[in-house]
Amino acid sequence: MIIIDGSRQVMGRLAAYAAKQALLGNPVTIVNCSKVIISGNPKTIIADFKKRLEIGTPKWGPFYPKTPAGIMRRACRGMLPWKKQRGKEAYHKIKCHGGLPKELADKEITKLETKLIKNVDWITLGDLCNRIGKQKGAK
Repeated sequence: MIIIDGSRQVMGRLAAYAAKQALLGNPVTIVNCSKVIISGNPKTIIADFKKRLEIGTPKWGPFYPKTPAGIMRRACRGMLPWKKQRGKEAYHKIKCHGGLPKELADKEITKLETKLIKNVDWITLGDLCNRIGKQKGAK
């Protein structure tokens, strides 16, 4: 099992790495999803997520994740060949947590070797969920 710390990691790069490991057959757990970064203008990102949540009806959908862990897991799904059986099996091997669960606190946690690009705006998933008013399950 691979446990990845999502603190100060770029969401797309982290999702691509987790999806690749899941396709190789390794179970992947991402912790601290509320500290994962989305690069870009925060106002634009918030507006895009709010617009996405206003589509459809509460009864019939479409249903979008509203928690940091759900948004991160959905990003991982976007990196997988979802319509193929191996993509669905890989998706079920990915787990995401908003914080650090007690049962994973004593295990070895890996941190990806990625660098943040300087002079680029960003927002964390926890802040995004607070701004769209749907924060649940993040610590």
